[in-house]
Amino acid sequence: MRVNRAWLGLVVLMLPTLLVAMDMTALLLALPRLSADLGATNIQQLWISDSYGLMVAGLVITMGTLGDRIGRRRLLMIGGAAFAVLSVVAAFAVSPLTLIVARALLGVAGATLAPSTLALITNMFRDERQRGKAIAIWATCQFTGGALGPVLAGFLLQYFWWGSVFLVAVPAMALLLLAGPVLLPEFRSDRAGRLDLAGVGLSLAAVLLMVYGIKQLTVESVPVVPAVALVVGTAIGLLFVRRQLRLETPLLDLRLFRNRPFTAVFVGLGLAGAAMAGTGLLVTQFLQSVLGFSPAASAVLFAPMGLGVAVGTMAAPALARRMKQTTAIAGGLVGSALGSLLLVGADGANALPMVMTGITVLALGTGPLFALGTGLIVGSVPPERAGSAASMSETGNYFGGSLGLALLGVVAAVVYRSRMDGTSDSLADAVAAGRHLPAGQSAELLHTAREAFTAGLHVTGVIAAVVFAGLAVLILTMRPATRTTPAALPDHEATRS
Repeated sequence: MRVNRAWLGLVVLMLPTLLVAMDMTALLLALPRLSADLGATNIQQLWISDSYGLMVAGLVITMGTLGDRIGRRRLLMIGGAAFAVLSVVAAFAVSPLTLIVARALLGVAGATLAPSTLALITNMFRDERQRGKAIAIWATCQFTGGALGPVLAGFLLQYFWWGSVFLVAVPAMALLLLAGPVLLPEFRSDRAGRLDLAGVGLSLAAVLLMVYGIKQLTVESVPVVPAVALVVGTAIGLLFVRRQLRLETPLLDLRLFRNRPFTAVFVGLGLAGAAMAGTGLLVTQFLQSVLGFSPAASAVLFAPMGLGVAVGTMAAPALARRMKQTTAIAGGLVGSALGSLLLVGADGANALPMVMTGITVLALGTGPLFALGTGLIVGSVPPERAGSAASMSETGNYFGGSLGLALLGVVAAVVYRSRMDGTSDSLADAVAAGRHLPAGQSAELLHTAREAFTAGLHVTGVIAAVVFAGLAVLILTMRPATRTTPAALPDHEATRS
């Protein structure tokens, strides 16, 4: 009976896990339409995409510690209610600024959900084997949700307006609020770390300033302000690191990075997330703007990326029983590198099959890292700090995704502008300009713009391949441990209610 309740509770926890991840990427297909409706500029589009992930990444550590202190189920319920309300606000936003603010606040709510789900799983499943299976299912939901976000958005956009992408979360969160108190136990720790509000401020300031500087460098003719933002952000980041190393119970326990396997997996999760998010951003736009597919058709064509992640993460535990985890993770990453290289061949008549094969192989290869690596990070700390460890895993995931959207999006934009000799800022601008030109000139402009965008996709594929190959070498060099699941939580370490 107890086990059945735990597995039913896992089903409930899958809802916020899936939705928080989907919200990270769901706007990739909706951006063209909402930008036209709201009149969003290119930079505003990037902030609409990134503000959510950046706030999740910046606050998830704090929320993990807060959950350890006030109760992980309680924090989950609070976050679920806030997520539902803010989703409605975002759906009916009337300006780019309103949507950016709503997305940022959704990120705050999402930060409460992400670490609570994984931390509760470590407490609900005492048996090591069952816990490993539950974590694999959790990882499948998280990373598949990120890949399937654009798929769901594509189907919704075919029949509804862009705000429907946000409203999907409302009934799911309502179900969480109803079933959570019945099926989920409460856990809190008497030895949880304290909340470091100064550290929170420093980390957010550092991340936002550096991302702002990176984005603005591509649009400012005189890059003084972006350069200053980068320098100041870096300086604040160094202050944050110095503060964390001096605190007895830091917001981000940087001492864990002395553990070589932990460092390898944390870096791997972040950079793999960055490569996947960046390629996802380019591929979804390539399917619509270059190959001319509708949002719904693009959603179907992009689905293999989500399915690849699902198959890879679910197969990871079985692989780990047949070979060393080092081999499983590194081998998968090599496969992801090969999949990324297939994107370089996406051109002309071969474009569609190369893109679909590439994203499928890329996603499939990340499965062992996502499933096995997450368990390793959670198992690297005492059970009473499971919420904090889970939040560190989430920080790497979401910060990596936001970084991928920012950096690879910027790289693609630079490639596009260089190919267009500065005559067009984006493919959307070229399409809009073509409407006011004679038919011959319009066709020539669109052909050139699509070739320029395709060149950006090729460069992104090369960068992703280099990242995945480098991570494979890192994993082999750092030699992660072969066990990924934490020891069972002793009864006296948790308080139930």
